[in-house]
Amino acid sequence: MTAKISYDDVEVGTELPAQSFPVSRATLVRYAGASGDFNPIHWNEKFAKEVGLPDVIAHGMFTMAEAIRVVTDWTGDPGAVAEYGVRFTKPVIVPNDETGALIEVSAKVAAKLDDEARTVRVDLTATSAGQKVLGMSRAVVRLA
Repeated sequence: MTAKISYDDVEVGTELPAQSFPVSRATLVRYAGASGDFNPIHWNEKFAKEVGLPDVIAHGMFTMAEAIRVVTDWTGDPGAVAEYGVRFTKPVIVPNDETGALIEVSAKVAAKLDDEARTVRVDLTATSAGQKVLGMSRAVVRLA
């Protein structure tokens, strides 16, 4: 696959389509099974509260993976992401109810890096319950 977005058609400031990702306790259990991360802070409310958390929290890597979907959906090619990094600033708190939590992600092209390599830097903003959950969230993306 190759990116469906052309480097020539993108300008600094181009906004990617924002997305929202619902997270339930069932989502966390499925992710734990897939990742092998069975830390009880991600599924056991009693344990999470005993260690000082307000409730069960989403896995940091899960939150990071959901956020980059904005970029991979935009490019049409997950392989277009050459680099990706974040800082975890706040946890995504997932209550045990019919709503769960929502991770809201927006992104924009912050810089055109290399005409030859056709790369851009995309800055992402991820929030949940009005709090920024990822900081310094940036991806280097190779476009068509």
